[in-house]
Amino acid sequence: MTTTAPQLGFWPIAEANPDHLALVTPDERLITNAEMLAACNQVVHGLQALGLKHGDAVAMLLPNCAEVFELYLAVLQAGYYLVPINWHLVGPEIAYIVGDSEAKAFVAHARFADHAKAAADEIGFPEAGRLSVGGAIDTFSSYEDFKAAQPTSTPPDRTIGAVMNYTSGTTGRPKGVRRALTGQSPEEAGGSFSGMLFMFRLMPFDDNVHICCSPLYHTAVLVFAGGAIHMGQTVVLMDKWTPESMLHLIDTYRVTNTHMVPTQFVRLLGLPEDERAKYDVSSLRHMVHAAAPCPPKIKQQMIDWWGPVIDEYYAASEGGGTIVFADEWVKKPGTVGQPWAISEVVILDDDGNELPPGEVGTVYMHMTTGNFEYFKDKEKTDKSRFGKFFTVGDVGYFDEDGWLFLSDRKIDMIISGGANIYPAEIESELILHPKVADVAAFGIPHADWGEEVKAVVEPIDGVEGSPELEAEILAWCTDRMAKFKIPKSIDFVAELPRDPNGKLYKRKLRDPYWEGRERAV
Repeated sequence: MTTTAPQLGFWPIAEANPDHLALVTPDERLITNAEMLAACNQVVHGLQALGLKHGDAVAMLLPNCAEVFELYLAVLQAGYYLVPINWHLVGPEIAYIVGDSEAKAFVAHARFADHAKAAADEIGFPEAGRLSVGGAIDTFSSYEDFKAAQPTSTPPDRTIGAVMNYTSGTTGRPKGVRRALTGQSPEEAGGSFSGMLFMFRLMPFDDNVHICCSPLYHTAVLVFAGGAIHMGQTVVLMDKWTPESMLHLIDTYRVTNTHMVPTQFVRLLGLPEDERAKYDVSSLRHMVHAAAPCPPKIKQQMIDWWGPVIDEYYAASEGGGTIVFADEWVKKPGTVGQPWAISEVVILDDDGNELPPGEVGTVYMHMTTGNFEYFKDKEKTDKSRFGKFFTVGDVGYFDEDGWLFLSDRKIDMIISGGANIYPAEIESELILHPKVADVAAFGIPHADWGEEVKAVVEPIDGVEGSPELEAEILAWCTDRMAKFKIPKSIDFVAELPRDPNGKLYKRKLRDPYWEGRERAV
């Protein structure tokens, strides 16, 4: 007798395997499929009681916690949009996203109480739709009480919803990336949420375990963690990431896959050898990274430690993209891969002409699965497109074998004395200096050359920034890069302005130098 596996998507999987471990919370509380299904059903009933209709939005300002998955799975079966908000933002920034998304419910954690209340008050958000998690927030009702008052039965009027992420705002005010709802049932559409994991050869209904080690407000992090739970994997959830705690959880729960960023690789490699040796990482299969450029030497060191399991893709909230596996990457160090089966990627010049291999231009992409729009911003939507293709402003080239290499973001490119200089190339070298924990390079005004190269360095713990350290780093650069690429000066900071997903808010460093002046790019 053969047994038919349940169809993909959390809801049928939970019905078929109620006792399967769905989630390990940051305090290592274990939540089964049945418990998660009951909770997400209660949330749907509660939101419907608030009057939410298909197409309405629910905003959440939450750390990594079980409630994120309750909301995510509730919204996806109720035909709503989930709007995750970066909890590093402050009141007015949060208010902008909650208001712009036209959210009908706003769920916030007590950890962010002051900013959540300020945001809700600023836009006059109705108190009936304000819900607090993890403690009290003035004028917010308890999320737990809201949920407990509802039945755990399957809610009526189910149809698939979606996540509407807001762009990070690294180049301007954030915009919601909105895709049309399909009208399918959750059961019909459930399998589509695991597409990214299938691309990385991860299969459903086996022993795969996903560890979520970055904030779930980030597009890719929720795509991967959500995709894992939709294919029956256990998700191990981290709140505050440290290298040691990640290695502990990998060892304890036999983790097989995750989504990471290169800054986490740097921190892991900073652990002493004897600390690394305490933990068994032999269960790892596909440790995927993206979101920021990874210096090739850092990636090679991770492959040397963890084995050929460091895989990579290139994409954005708007779509993608390319993919490369570790065994391919070692033959083409530095590549971000070849196009997905559902994607086209081209390199265009400023006039929209496609460039041949080896020539650098703007990277444009198209996904056959459908287009997006920037919510309520047709001008920005149109500006990002050339025909069917869109761009997020990255610059790169294809080699003769069709592998994509990124140079940098067009807005970050430095033009000095007529020469194009790519900061990512400089940063990839500087991060290898033993006293550098993190680094950013960018252009600042120069009377004759137009721009000169400036570096901002975050020293490793126990090292102070000083003129002596600046001289040491600059001297170290002389044998590693051409003279015109070497920074003319270095500033030191306690911490670079990155979000936890590794994205660098470079404009916060660069803009003060350009105040009152116009950059060429």
